Amino acid sequence: MVGVGHPKHVHIWKNVIKNLIKDGHEVKIVAREKDITLNLLDAYGFDYEVVGKNYKGMIKKIYGIFETDFKLYKIVKKFNPDLLLYGTPYLAQVSKLFNKPHIMLLDTEHANLAYWLSYPFTDVVLTPACFNKHIDTKKQVTFDGYFELAYLHPNYFKPDPDVLKEIGLCNNDKFIIMRFSAWNAHHDIKDRGFSDKIKAVKSLEKFTNVFISSEGELPDELKKYRLTLPPKKIHHLLYYADLFIGESAPMCTESAILGTPAIFVSTSRRGYTDELESKYDMVYNFHNSYDAQENAIDKAIEILQDNDAKDKWIKKKEILINEKIDVTKFLVTFIENYKL
Repeated sequence: MVGVGHPKHVHIWKNVIKNLIKDGHEVKIVAREKDITLNLLDAYGFDYEVVGKNYKGMIKKIYGIFETDFKLYKIVKKFNPDLLLYGTPYLAQVSKLFNKPHIMLLDTEHANLAYWLSYPFTDVVLTPACFNKHIDTKKQVTFDGYFELAYLHPNYFKPDPDVLKEIGLCNNDKFIIMRFSAWNAHHDIKDRGFSDKIKAVKSLEKFTNVFISSEGELPDELKKYRLTLPPKKIHHLLYYADLFIGESAPMCTESAILGTPAIFVSTSRRGYTDELESKYDMVYNFHNSYDAQENAIDKAIEILQDNDAKDKWIKKKEILINEKIDVTKFLVTFIENYKL
């Protein structure tokens, strides 16, 4: 049984699930309503059961835990899986009620609430090697890669140039993608990104076409920049972009893997975006709440004015791909060889 509670989870598991089914396993997907999660599952043709939704506010989120656990209990009892995967913290909690093993995926160091609600109940915590939080080594298993490689590794992803026509661009047109977060996840408490979204967009549109991906509502002045592209096509657009700048660490990582310069604007940090800057010089992190936006915009302009930037990142991408593992292959092998 695979738990999906976030759009990123859909991408991580889609190739793993297909390979497990191909190898003869029966796989059941349980999902929570959050952002475009269900839309993505539908777009990829997956069958699933909805077990909860993403509530706003801590009290409602606590209620959501009990609601989801109760629904999962009934589904697990009926399906009787041998192994439960991810879906933190819900599948982890329910797994112990049935004495079933649970495997957890973790790459966000400051996701403390989900971690502590999951850790006592899970059997294995899979993390990237660059993960910067101490975990009991009896449970932690590390791998040299990023979860984003499970769906963007060249073995699984092939860019589609037709995506440019869908947003009215030609092959040689320059453009950037900006990402604004809603800041309503439990680990987003006290976290911040751009201090003035309108100013940031206006500063960058002087140099290139700007498209915005946003979790929440945009100010009236910025609505004309919003992407209307189907969510499953966003990675194709990231591949052809000249720059990504935003408040999403996963999208920064996705951009880097695809050979696109990326800038992360957030007061929080991630081990994987730090490594992508220090080791590969592909992502630039700006965390100081006082001048993060100003410095990030300056860096973005510097990259946009470098006509060779995209070629440089393509070469860096090749180095990264050669040094990192095929994460889908790793996950499938780990799951199939797990001792029940």
